[in-house]
Amino acid sequence: MARRVFPGAWLRKPFYAQVRFSYMRMKYLFISWLAVFIGSWIIYVQYSTYTELCRGHDCKKIICDKYKTGVIDGSVCSSLCAKETLYFGKCLSTKPNNQRYLGIWGNLQGVIKCQMEEIIHLDLGTEPEPRKEIVLFDKPTRGTTVQKFKEMVYGLLKRKVGEQGNLSELVNLILSVADGNKDGRVSLPEAKSAWALLQLNEFLLMVILQDKEHTPKLMGFCGDLYVMERVEYTSLYGISLPWILELFIPSSFRRSMDQWFTPSWPRKAKIAIGLLEFVEDIFHGPYGNFLMCDTSAKNLGYNDKYDLKMVDMRKIVPEINLKELIKDRHCESDLDCVYGTDCRTLCDQSKMKCTTEIIQPNLAKVCQLLKDYLLCGAPSEIREELEKQLYSCIALKVTANQMEMEHSLILNNLKTLLWKKISHTNDS
Repeated sequence: MARRVFPGAWLRKPFYAQVRFSYMRMKYLFISWLAVFIGSWIIYVQYSTYTELCRGHDCKKIICDKYKTGVIDGSVCSSLCAKETLYFGKCLSTKPNNQRYLGIWGNLQGVIKCQMEEIIHLDLGTEPEPRKEIVLFDKPTRGTTVQKFKEMVYGLLKRKVGEQGNLSELVNLILSVADGNKDGRVSLPEAKSAWALLQLNEFLLMVILQDKEHTPKLMGFCGDLYVMERVEYTSLYGISLPWILELFIPSSFRRSMDQWFTPSWPRKAKIAIGLLEFVEDIFHGPYGNFLMCDTSAKNLGYNDKYDLKMVDMRKIVPEINLKELIKDRHCESDLDCVYGTDCRTLCDQSKMKCTTEIIQPNLAKVCQLLKDYLLCGAPSEIREELEKQLYSCIALKVTANQMEMEHSLILNNLKTLLWKKISHTNDS
């Protein structure tokens, strides 16, 4: 018997095809809309972040207004505000309160750093507030003599680095830097600039270590804005990615990428020797011990000869100063007793206060950073000895008996091992 064919059967296939086509069209439409939304959000966040991070116009306006009204003065004020031969180039800022720019000064290049106060800025849709100026550049006051200003500087330095036998020499060094126009005297506007700059650890360290190879040179200042030597390569690793990409890259893959973009091993060894020499410079130097409280690779750079140069020294603080900062801090665990990322003390549970003894010395933190950097690609004939010395270095503790002797011994052994391997190469 013949099967009866219903008229609706001819319509089913086209009907399903239409439904499927509509579903696919809606799916692609939704995906396209989602992609546009996410892309717009990323652009908006990047723009908002950029406008908050890169506020060179605000920074220059505040400084130049103060200069033009005679409140501050310094060695680059005229070039920045009157002659306009110093201008802000590419924005290098990573934090809103620490403005960094490539500085173009005639045929010279440097890095301009300008301080902006911390911004409480939770709503990305609002305009960031300009820097507050309530107490900025308020000292010394009119009528302060040079002798009185020297006493003020002496007192500030004593609080920062402790009582040192040669502290008067450092005061004289500060005053010679403060004399921006080199006329043999420090004017009140120059003194106001110098006082503001002395609140910054990086400025103080640049003055103290101005003759050291691995410290960027101070090129000039105006108020609390200063220009320092530009470092060609601004990280131990040769690649820098936009922050939005960093969010989506796994840390293990990021470490592999870092190793792909490093200099050759002999050049890495030379950079490492420079870092070890810098640790020597700040360990019980002429004005006390300084502590490295952020030893991340982004704070270290090198020039075209592969000599190490510090890029950011804001978290290198005098040991005396750090102990004062942390001694009364309330704590519930050791995690509460951290300054920066790497300066750690213990929590005294009986008093619920942080102790003042730093657990790990600078050398141990630096060796931790150098471990992967040096062991990757290390020559086979020294790899085992290098690894052994690095792990001995990482194990250093501040509280260990004869720590200073061990510190010097391990540091010299590491430098000798690396230098012997590269001394006969062109990279040395």
